[in-house]
Amino acid sequence: MSALILALVAGAVIGLALGGLGGGGSVLAVPALIYLLHFTPAQATTASLVIVTLTSVTALVGHARDGNVAWRTGLLFAAAGIVPAMLAGAAADHLPQSTLTVAFAVIAALAALRMLRPARSEPSGTVDPGKAGAAGAGLGAVTGFLGVGGGFLAVPALVSVLSLPMRRAVGSSLLVITINSLAALVARAGTGMHLDWAVIAPFTAAAILGAWDGKRLSKKIKGHTLQRLFAYVLLAVAAFMLVDAIA
Repeated sequence: MSALILALVAGAVIGLALGGLGGGGSVLAVPALIYLLHFTPAQATTASLVIVTLTSVTALVGHARDGNVAWRTGLLFAAAGIVPAMLAGAAADHLPQSTLTVAFAVIAALAALRMLRPARSEPSGTVDPGKAGAAGAGLGAVTGFLGVGGGFLAVPALVSVLSLPMRRAVGSSLLVITINSLAALVARAGTGMHLDWAVIAPFTAAAILGAWDGKRLSKKIKGHTLQRLFAYVLLAVAAFMLVDAIA
């Protein structure tokens, strides 16, 4: 199968994840770029940030129109994570890729397991600025360290820590992903890394189109079902990457 077709198929799947689940794009984009399109790990993490940033902006517009973005919470999350994202991104360059892969898989699995736990109480919709800032800083550090947008951690944080309803958490996470990914890209700028834009461009285009379909899909699925589906996707990807890292 040609690289172009693989890029289109993978991009469409990642767009569905971002549009419908508000995250999971980078966690799917990185292994797709490495294992299907033969990017190096460094190229894959940088390219995934480009793809996910552009796709997240597209999905964010649709969710904002439906009133599913908690702007204050999302901006606080993102602002708290910008500096940690840049510092962690610089530190990640000095660590073995296998270490980053294992850390990535473990964090993704923990986030998924947390989302599968029964909620202790109904979301109240209230926001604690202190909790939002602390969670945002941690999320930004993970984004810079692992080279991902962070939506797979932002959604459970917005639901479990800040008590946002699932649909507003999905929409708000896209705002966080966009800003954190841009910050991580700035930190990686000037490295002189070569990226294959003949693959990245169609990948991104397919992801953007998939994001619109994912947004429509999110309207047809109950919030609890959406949350469990998101968690199972994270577990599957985490298991795959962990096995590959230690094999």
